Amino acid sequence: MSITSMFTAVSGMNVNGQGLSVVGDNIANMNTHGFKTSTVVFGDIVSQTVGSLGIGRGALLNEVSQEFTQGAFENTPNVLDLAVDGDGLFVVKKGNSTFYTRAGQFGIDKQGYATNPDGYRLQGYQFSVTGASSTVVSDINVASINSQPRNSSTATIYANLDSRSSIPSAFSISSPETTSNFTSTITVYDSLGNAHVINIYYRKNRAITTANGWPSGYPALGGNEWQWYAVVGASDTTSGNTEIQAYGTLEFNTNGALYKQSATTYPLTSGGFDFTGGATQGQVIAFDFGDDIANDSGTGLEGTTQFGTTSTTSYLQQDGYAAGTLKNLTINSEGLMSGIFTNGQTKNIAQIVLAKFISQEGLKKQGNSLYAESYESGQPIVTSPGNSGTGQILSNTLELSNVDLAAEFVKMIILQRGFQANSRMVSTSDDLLNELVNLKR
Repeated sequence: MSITSMFTAVSGMNVNGQGLSVVGDNIANMNTHGFKTSTVVFGDIVSQTVGSLGIGRGALLNEVSQEFTQGAFENTPNVLDLAVDGDGLFVVKKGNSTFYTRAGQFGIDKQGYATNPDGYRLQGYQFSVTGASSTVVSDINVASINSQPRNSSTATIYANLDSRSSIPSAFSISSPETTSNFTSTITVYDSLGNAHVINIYYRKNRAITTANGWPSGYPALGGNEWQWYAVVGASDTTSGNTEIQAYGTLEFNTNGALYKQSATTYPLTSGGFDFTGGATQGQVIAFDFGDDIANDSGTGLEGTTQFGTTSTTSYLQQDGYAAGTLKNLTINSEGLMSGIFTNGQTKNIAQIVLAKFISQEGLKKQGNSLYAESYESGQPIVTSPGNSGTGQILSNTLELSNVDLAAEFVKMIILQRGFQANSRMVSTSDDLLNELVNLKR
């Protein structure tokens, strides 16, 4: 019996020693981001029966289970530091191997892939250059993402034209400053994203009176008519000459409100603007000077006006822009990664996915805060954050380990005492054997 008790005590020393190893691992990783505490589960060994009683032969280690409770959060300045608020794990891949993790320290490598410090690539749905989302989970890459240019198709200009202005001589392209009353300057973009400057010259043309006849549908209030000319400089035209490439008229009533603006006329044979630089010719740009009374049923006072004060431009806007390169990234709670580009545009790049398992505790630890699918965990449900019970993603945030240091110290003391008690059992069994040997004397 003494020998049996000795081996029983040895098994107790083994399992308590293994338990101390697990506790040591937990304490060692208390500052490891995304680390999950391990817990030992012991079981007893029954090897023989004496009468109706089962006599145990010691203890064994049944399993080391993971506790996937959520850890605390830490704020960081890196937008690619990510944490999951709720259930779910990030999906990362290296070669053909797929792993899962709660550690969200990611960055962009030299090839443009979003990776963790060990080079595992973050997975998600990539957006195409046209903005369409892929339906296949793949590596997230930002290297080939850029913002394509857009040609200007509309230009909105609000100004006040001084009603006190005198009527100059007929507008002349060779002397626009002396044959106009005021100028607005706007920059537009062609189909290649090249910027071109257009000068809008305003010329007071005539006073609208009963003597020269009322325009059709015009109220008998009088007012003034102005002409505007969109002039493109020689360096921006395909002909190499300074040209009027669009023009029209603006009519104001005696209250200074914009009563009517004419349709834009494009005098070139292309029917639009002909910019240099190899872009598409005949670019049509619709000019809007505000909601007028006759065509838009507006007040005529919320855009271009004609009051007795100095002429000035109050608002300029056009819808084109140049090509842009990636400047910054943003990631929202749904895992949508968007890029902010140098041309001021924002574009979707990828949708980060999360994986959820029926039994997270069944995942196999792989080191580096990585887990692998196992038979016990079941297959993963991979989806966008917020779906199928997954949590939300927090950017500029990292999840700390869920190690409870006080609880680990208590476990360490208990396991240490268990080891000591079993070692004392070995000594006691040795004493009994010694007494047995001494009986012969």
